[in-house]
Amino acid sequence: MRIENFEAGTENEGERLDKYLSLLLSESGAQSRSFFQKLIKDGQVTVNAVPQKANYRLNAGDVIRVAFPDPAETPILPEDIPLDILYEDEDLLVVNKPKGMVVHPSAGHASGTLVNAVMYHCKDSLSGINGEVRPGIVHRIDMDTTGSLIVCKNDESHLFIAEQIKEHSVCRRYRGIVCGVVGADTGTIEASIGRHPVERKKMAINETNGRHAVTHYRVLERFLRYTYMEFELETGRTHQIRVHMASIGHPLLGDTLYSSGKSPYRLQGQTLHALLIGFIHPRTRAYMEVTAPLPEYFEKILRDLH
Repeated sequence: MRIENFEAGTENEGERLDKYLSLLLSESGAQSRSFFQKLIKDGQVTVNAVPQKANYRLNAGDVIRVAFPDPAETPILPEDIPLDILYEDEDLLVVNKPKGMVVHPSAGHASGTLVNAVMYHCKDSLSGINGEVRPGIVHRIDMDTTGSLIVCKNDESHLFIAEQIKEHSVCRRYRGIVCGVVGADTGTIEASIGRHPVERKKMAINETNGRHAVTHYRVLERFLRYTYMEFELETGRTHQIRVHMASIGHPLLGDTLYSSGKSPYRLQGQTLHALLIGFIHPRTRAYMEVTAPLPEYFEKILRDLH
């Protein structure tokens, strides 16, 4: 069972409890308000430590505690899907994830994921810490983001890499093309990110209920209407680079979720690539870096912009 606590803000004043939860926590597995109405009815939701009904109207400052039941996991089948392996040894592998591939099975993506592919490639050699649905997965990147991703083959490696991620000591460097001409050569965006209060598929700058997020950026090249940039993550929140860049008026080219998505190119989602990942190896204790080359579509856009 997973417990989460939230504090209602002034913008939530007078909102129904079930509606608030359905909008804020859709990522937890619910697609409708009825999911949370059942949780409330079952006594899994309290407001200020007191059970309330689904139609309870929130006040600013109310603390909502939600107890999520453990998800029912279904067997995930290995699939013979080609992998672009950048590095591999007995403890881990680093893959170059292609555009359009989901990292692990979820609603609407039961097969064809990176997990299905690595289960076939690694057979029984995958860490089990994240359960049956996410074997080997220690971190994620978005479906339409390409690039380097670590997969752990045993629990010892998983724990060692996860601790580095938690301590923000893993180097994660991305390349992206954003809309508009960015003025400053370098900069840092520090703004908490949380679930969007209205649009359930989106994240947003959320200083009240969000999690601390820091993105460092550097301009590589400026064009007439776009900017080629490098990003380094200090934290790793969902959609972090996409949300941060959109918040300063420079959404990623092709990002239909955080911009109009209009561009002169036929794109499948945002133009964002996880170029480099650097970490201390769990067995050798030596620092290592793995680089994923830019995908062809990305290189072609850069050629066209010159």
